[in-house]
Amino acid sequence: MAGRRHTPRLRDPRDTPTELPAANPNDDDNDDDEGGRLSVPDSPISFRRQPGMSKIPSNLEPPDERTSLLGTSRSRIRIHSAHGSPRVPHLSRNQSYIADSVRSTRHHSRANSWGQRLIRALDRQDSSMAESKGSIFPDERVWYDQFTSTDWVHDSIADAHRVKALRSRKDFWGRVANLFDGAQGWILSALVGFILANIAYVVNIAEATVFDFKDGYCAKSWYLSEKKCCPHGPCTDWRDWGEVLNEYPFGQKWTGFVIYVACAIAFASLSCLLTLTTKTIVPSAYQLSTLDENLAAEAVGDQPDTEGDSPRLRSEPSSVAPPMIYYSAAGSGVAEVRVILSGFVLHGFLGVKTLLIKTAGLVLSVASGLSLGKEGPYVHIATCVGNIACRLFSKYDRNDAKRREVLSAAASAGVAVAFGAPLGGVLFGLEEVAYFFPAKTLFRTFFCCITAALTLKFLNPYGTHKIVMFQVRYLIDWEYFEVGSFILVGVLGGAAGACFIKASRIWAKSFRRIPAIKSFPLLEVVLVAFVTGVVGYWNGLTKLPVAKLLYNLAAPCDDRDNLLDDLGLCPETVDDIPPIILNLLAAFLIKGLLTIITFGIKVPAGIYVPSMVVGGLMGRLIGHLVQWIVLTYPHWRVFSACAAQVPNVSCIQPGVYGLIAAGSTMCGVTRLSVTLAVILFELTGSLDYVLPFSLAILVAKWTADAIEPLSIYDLLTEMNSYPFLNNKHKPVFTSDLADIVPKVRRERVIDISNSPLVPASSLRVKLELLHKAGELDGGLPIIRDDILVGLIPAPDLEYALDNLNDEASSLCLMAHVPSIDDSDDGHPDPTDFTPYIDPAPVALDIRSPMDLVYECFVKLGLRYICILRDGRYAGMTHKKTFVKYIRELEEKEKGH
Repeated sequence: MAGRRHTPRLRDPRDTPTELPAANPNDDDNDDDEGGRLSVPDSPISFRRQPGMSKIPSNLEPPDERTSLLGTSRSRIRIHSAHGSPRVPHLSRNQSYIADSVRSTRHHSRANSWGQRLIRALDRQDSSMAESKGSIFPDERVWYDQFTSTDWVHDSIADAHRVKALRSRKDFWGRVANLFDGAQGWILSALVGFILANIAYVVNIAEATVFDFKDGYCAKSWYLSEKKCCPHGPCTDWRDWGEVLNEYPFGQKWTGFVIYVACAIAFASLSCLLTLTTKTIVPSAYQLSTLDENLAAEAVGDQPDTEGDSPRLRSEPSSVAPPMIYYSAAGSGVAEVRVILSGFVLHGFLGVKTLLIKTAGLVLSVASGLSLGKEGPYVHIATCVGNIACRLFSKYDRNDAKRREVLSAAASAGVAVAFGAPLGGVLFGLEEVAYFFPAKTLFRTFFCCITAALTLKFLNPYGTHKIVMFQVRYLIDWEYFEVGSFILVGVLGGAAGACFIKASRIWAKSFRRIPAIKSFPLLEVVLVAFVTGVVGYWNGLTKLPVAKLLYNLAAPCDDRDNLLDDLGLCPETVDDIPPIILNLLAAFLIKGLLTIITFGIKVPAGIYVPSMVVGGLMGRLIGHLVQWIVLTYPHWRVFSACAAQVPNVSCIQPGVYGLIAAGSTMCGVTRLSVTLAVILFELTGSLDYVLPFSLAILVAKWTADAIEPLSIYDLLTEMNSYPFLNNKHKPVFTSDLADIVPKVRRERVIDISNSPLVPASSLRVKLELLHKAGELDGGLPIIRDDILVGLIPAPDLEYALDNLNDEASSLCLMAHVPSIDDSDDGHPDPTDFTPYIDPAPVALDIRSPMDLVYECFVKLGLRYICILRDGRYAGMTHKKTFVKYIRELEEKEKGH
């Protein structure tokens, strides 16, 4: 592997930022969508070109043998490379990160400014806006493009030069600046934890009140929930809708039912309408699926035929594939957060608009009574808060790798406030979402989670002066003969979680492929809300909010517990147990079905607590079955000591089985292991049941992996074709690097063997080929006599070409020539491209094992690797190409 040399170059004080040319307003991409015409917005990194500049058509060269990874871009696309671009000419890649120019600012926000979003939104409705928007923002920022990747090595190098420059200041203010720079990470962690806890408090309070609106309202204060209106049980201050309407028109019972169902549909529909405002259209060649969390793999061939079209016509190059569409506020967002933290870009997913809409939509979706939870979306909301907070400090705002340290801590804090489990939150970040988790990040994550938990403790959202979602305490220890029952519960819970994943896939590929459901997401939400309201209203267990139901399933029977609802789950004699089992079985079937059809609809929705509720119903059922066996056969030697402890009830606590099964089912769905054991421990606050929890989760994960290898987030990532390189599941490689290296084409290299001067028009054609292949963040190797002498990143080449005054006739310098100096006027020569060239790109021999390639992409976080054969250039492979190769390898193994 070649080393990296970085020679800092002193900045000439006379050098000034070069203004960017104006954009061509005709570079918009228009794609078909569901038979209509959608005006796809410009890439957020489009450059404006001067009218006199030469424009090379993108279709001059035929597609090469490499399958396009992203859509063909006809716009002049500009993204930041890992070298700190865009750079002021004659600045080194290291200095460019701190150049005093808007053009040199690295802004990694996933959302554009409100003005740009407004213009883009209007452009979708009226294409004439494309003619005028080129002159509205003369100094707009430059952004990452969709699905471009972060080069962790170069970001780390850039930060090292920033730190070195900062520490070189030995004066008083320099020391103050150093101290402040070191404290910025802690300030952000504390700020994110504090803001997130306040958001969680607002969501919890608002959701409880709106949920109860389906049944009635509080006469003394309409904004109070039923529990806060009547803290000591039934009271006259709470009025049902049947009572308010004087039993009109269907009688008190049926009037209440109709209003309940109507409110459920209204809340769910409003949540869906809010979510649909976050629709994002991505022109791309990833056509395995739509980019949303409905699991509906939408192949190119599945698009509706237009009248008169034929297969032959649709296969012609002139036909344009429909764009990818996703809704950033839909679902839980955990799968997308994993993709972002791995170093890929999803525009708008962590912006202010997504944060506000997801928070409001989450309150409405949970309040509608659908079988979903708010705990998973807290991870997405927390990551949005972390992303927005990073804009306060340029240290994190301008460096994508540093930003992800804060995002990892924020995602962990989301779980901490969701379950009131700060330790579980830290482990969640380590086990599930974090891609790079050094010791420094671990400690700051812990600090962020503790800050969020302390803030939540003072806010007291649950009215119990506790931070946990619910807290149960078991006063009776478990018996040894129950170990077999705990293992059985773990096996069944893991199997239930794996079956949920399979059922969700089947449901998505069948029901959601119906044209009306696929075209109108709101219709599906209305149908699901209607079924949920009608079916769930008549069962006392399914009508409860999922968090309250889970508490009732896990809590022991205690008359002194004011939080328990009278659900008939506490038998007094052995004869009371069979009716309870039947009631739990009916609720288990209803809740399981509702959870399957609810997962993936276009509302903010989590799967954590719903999966725990389904498992809790099953576990409580098994617990009562074991309790019935012990009470029916008390003379068995294995049961004798247990039956004598507590007359008529025995020592069996069905709530324990409910909580163990809840954790096991969630493990089967998410494949979290240690995190879940710690969360269950923090919910119970007891060390006695740590061993049963851990044992059950262990066998649950083994069982789920045997039935369904993918977790629910792996499934979403795979079916949505996210460019995610999994660092936790390494494939078995038996090949070497030569298997993914195409033949060298002259159009993909810059040959300076004859002269270091290359025509700009030739460079533009080569750049367009990279755009065709979707390698917006790729690069062009520079060779001399077949020897690799450097590499120029595609973003930097784009920037340099757009700064030329006459692209058609310009010759660009691609190598250092001592006899060539700057122009006499002291300004840098725009045709000198040497400042943009990486003189020592990472290179491997073509015979390198694929395991080494995997480690380079995963551990080093590279964007691309150059390939050599006996020291001579033999090709280049991109990270997305490697991701695609792994996906094909896994599909091939599944086929066998």
